[in-house]
Amino acid sequence: MSKVVSVEKIKELFKDNMTIMIGGFLACGTSETLIDALVESGAKNLTIIGNDTSFVDKGIGKLIVNNQVKKVIASHIGTNPETGRLMSEGKLDVELSPQGTLIERVRAGGFGLGGILTETGVGTLVEKGKEKIIVNGVEYLLELPIRADIALVKGSVVDAFGNTRYKGTTKNFNPMIAMASDLVIVEAETLVEAGSLNKDMIMTPGVLVDYIVMEEK
Repeated sequence: MSKVVSVEKIKELFKDNMTIMIGGFLACGTSETLIDALVESGAKNLTIIGNDTSFVDKGIGKLIVNNQVKKVIASHIGTNPETGRLMSEGKLDVELSPQGTLIERVRAGGFGLGGILTETGVGTLVEKGKEKIIVNGVEYLLELPIRADIALVKGSVVDAFGNTRYKGTTKNFNPMIAMASDLVIVEAETLVEAGSLNKDMIMTPGVLVDYIVMEEK
């Protein structure tokens, strides 16, 4: 069965109350076609995990503006004033996680680890409610792993099996979230025949990918 499907097929996969990871950094390397499909699906009460909430008219920001999100786990929200407004009004739960910590928590979720130890956040508001562990006299926070129901990944070059290559900084969160989600959907900027990618250039193996959608330009 082909992994390449229509956007309409993808819309059927989105349900209320899902946890969804989205790749990208301020919309660089973000799957805009898939986000538009998520907006059009009308799925509500979503928990969104990503580096940031982008801008009001791009990336994760579209979901925030459309009031589809109940919680965001991200490293910063400053470029999207709607996120801050909704948080201040008590309409959106925002969990801020330092960027390095956030991606390591995702990695832990993808690799089956019980968590990570980090000094980042010790002695700050970040440590609230978290377990502390002392190793060799150094105090660390135990940061727990995170996973998602669905990952929305943006691939630069994708073959029909799902083997994926990312160009430049579009790599950011994409390879890691593909490891830490139950269902992986890749938006392909360029689609090529299965097996035609140089194996040394593959960053996400196709065995992890469930569906492929072509980027709408």
